[in-house]
Amino acid sequence: MTSANDVLGSAFGTGSAVPVLQPGTGPILGDTYLASSPGTVLWGRLPAATDSPVLSVAPGSTVTIDTVSHEGLLPDQGGDPVGYFGEHGVGPDQVLTDAAAIAATVARGVDDGPHVVTGPIEVVGAQPGDVLAVHLLEHLRRVPYGVISNRHGRGALPAELPRDGHNVSVFTPVEGHDDRAHGVLPLTPDAADPRRVRFPLAEFLGVLGVATPGPRRPHSVPPGRHGGNIDITMTTAGSTVYLPVAVPGALFYAGDPHFAQGNGEVALTALEASLRSTVQLDLIPRDRALAELGELSGPVVRTAEHLVPTGMDADLDVAVQKCVRAALDLLQARWGMAEHLAYAYLSAATDFDISQVVDQVKGVHARIRLADFEELAP
Repeated sequence: MTSANDVLGSAFGTGSAVPVLQPGTGPILGDTYLASSPGTVLWGRLPAATDSPVLSVAPGSTVTIDTVSHEGLLPDQGGDPVGYFGEHGVGPDQVLTDAAAIAATVARGVDDGPHVVTGPIEVVGAQPGDVLAVHLLEHLRRVPYGVISNRHGRGALPAELPRDGHNVSVFTPVEGHDDRAHGVLPLTPDAADPRRVRFPLAEFLGVLGVATPGPRRPHSVPPGRHGGNIDITMTTAGSTVYLPVAVPGALFYAGDPHFAQGNGEVALTALEASLRSTVQLDLIPRDRALAELGELSGPVVRTAEHLVPTGMDADLDVAVQKCVRAALDLLQARWGMAEHLAYAYLSAATDFDISQVVDQVKGVHARIRLADFEELAP
């Protein structure tokens, strides 16, 4: 049988331990580097307007942000990532030191969410009504392993799984490197069974957002107009996320790093694991944003092939309706498409996908093909 140590030792084609991206080590692409430390993160809550920025940058700046996964840090996992991952064959030198420091020192209330969020970052000059364009330039895996969990009766089958109410956290090693990397899961819990299933990786940040007005910090789990825990798999490197600014300076933050996720994220979490992400933070003034994107009711994603409006609500049917309205608004604002024709186009040519069904507020996103409008401006 292949052990966790064997997988970790061979993940980069060597027989030795795999190097991890500890704070400040390894490649840093951005103009500025922001580490995840007890002084630069919130655990379980999102920044509000009254939070002081941990970093201030000019529009157009690039920032490399270390993010930390909550998996391995939570109380039901022992609250000690060195001990938790050590039980799965991970040596102490392959556990992130910032994760250990956060688990040991950062306060988290019993009613707070699980996510570790890095920030907020002030974008100088941002004002309510503007749109923050977050260009996602690079996502690097900081470790060669992650965790997939089903707990608290909050997956897609809350009355059925996990069985007998016992929390399930599945340690998931990564084999291979670069585009050849994949996650590995056994078919059964029997250690003598050598069979494995392997699945591709597509790294992204589940939490991308801007601060909300007022002094109250939002819970980290439900997403909303501010972004937050949107869990949209299309926010891989090369994409852009547009967020409506609600407070001066925008106060951008990031977290909930993933190595992989299926649309829906049905078991509560997907393959959660720490990333080093580089972003470029641009501002779009309100007038231009209205012309290009319409009046945003929530985040919009752009990839090389698609514009991706979103809809969110505790009721999945309502989330779909909100996403359709957001798509109609986008088509009318950007290309001047008549409403009844835009509605017909969406029905004939656009996929509406479930982003996630596990974050209290469910998410839906639409994939509008840019190629269909390539002869038009803008």
